[in-house]
Amino acid sequence: MRRILRCHAVALGVAAALTLAGCSGASDAPTTASGGKGLEKTTIKVGALPIPDVAPLHIAIAKGYFKDEGLTVEPVVITGGAAAIPQIKSGALDISQGNYVSTFLATSKGEKVKMIADMYQAGPNTFNIMVPKNSPIKTVADLKGKTVLVNNLKNVAQLAVTTQLKVAGLSETDAKFVEKPFPDMANAVNSGQADAAWMTEPFITATQTQLGFRKLADTMTGQMEDFPIAGWMATDEWTQKNPKTMAAFQRAIAKAQTLASSDRKEVEKVLPTYTKIDAQTASVITLGSYPSELNENRLQKVADLMLEYKYLESPVAAKSIIVTAASG
Repeated sequence: MRRILRCHAVALGVAAALTLAGCSGASDAPTTASGGKGLEKTTIKVGALPIPDVAPLHIAIAKGYFKDEGLTVEPVVITGGAAAIPQIKSGALDISQGNYVSTFLATSKGEKVKMIADMYQAGPNTFNIMVPKNSPIKTVADLKGKTVLVNNLKNVAQLAVTTQLKVAGLSETDAKFVEKPFPDMANAVNSGQADAAWMTEPFITATQTQLGFRKLADTMTGQMEDFPIAGWMATDEWTQKNPKTMAAFQRAIAKAQTLASSDRKEVEKVLPTYTKIDAQTASVITLGSYPSELNENRLQKVADLMLEYKYLESPVAAKSIIVTAASG
């Protein structure tokens, strides 16, 4: 099982190599979509987790949407949006997947980070607290004094679990949160390093079918229903220096988001190419939705909930983290 789950994380590296091979020559070609003047950067590194949220990225690569824009995209495996922020600041990544909770938190602390495109919105049973089949933990209230794994601390995972703790009459400090990459969570719980884990697909389905894990709670209910999960982020400096490259990425990813939202089969087809789950599993996992444009009102819900749970010390306007091609 350890080998099966770990290969999820390896897959994106393989996909990156395939992307380079399939798109060779594109990096030097100007794009007519940018007015024939070419892009500031024609090859970019994009951070992404091996989860369904980023399916449109791989659809855009497979369909040639980026190539049509004169852009070569190299996917790079990350553990989460919070961990990726130092990577986009250092230039190791140009753009990265980032959950909105981590992005708002970073900007509230002075980080110059912007969201340039939407990615994923939660649906029922897309982010669950999972426990082993024989676990004595039967309800969320039983998590008091227990260790819960999240992919990054103080991100959407911890906030989601905290909302469930509140419903059960507990606070965030009643449980201990520990970081662990998604592919390593099941083995960590089974080995006694933790009692429960906040998982997303395809790990929910994989642990259920292969290890007999069971769902303790769907965290995308109540205050978290239809919660905006993640988008594509870059630094303020990068968006200002590379407006045409950003616009090219935005056009290609929006096209892929629209396709993913209208045709589940396209998502199912691409999932095994970067997560290494088989086609059968891809056909049964639970998916959220793929918005094609950033919406200020939707994102404000994230900032407001973070303020309520004291993840933010003062209100943050959602529009402050959004940048579009027109304003680039």
